[in-house]
Amino acid sequence: MPICFIHAHRPRSDTEVQSLMSALHQAMQAALGVPDDDHDIRYVEHRAAHCRVPGGKSDDYLLVIVHLFPGRSIAAKRALYQAIVQRFAEAGTPAGEVNILLQVAPLEDFGLRSGQAACDLDLGFKLDV
Repeated sequence: MPICFIHAHRPRSDTEVQSLMSALHQAMQAALGVPDDDHDIRYVEHRAAHCRVPGGKSDDYLLVIVHLFPGRSIAAKRALYQAIVQRFAEAGTPAGEVNILLQVAPLEDFGLRSGQAACDLDLGFKLDV
């Protein structure tokens, strides 16, 4: 049940945005085994004057933030980083222009399915990958 944000500071076409969101979802499926219908992804475009880009980055720079449940191994996280960068490169964003931040929160910090704590639910997929 990752909740994802792709932050950008230049305009992209709807086709480019959809490609990036699809690439992110595919990366999470490959590295974390998230279900096909588990794709809570937001693309957020900031005006250039409202954000600063790290040194050495270009207008293509993207910051990807993924909020996820605990249980993923370091190997799975590394695989996710590589899968995101690879798929974004295939979608037109150079690998060096992508930074990724994973924010892991306990299951009780996610309210799902009509206000139930995720720790009280059968999520239907494995977290320990």
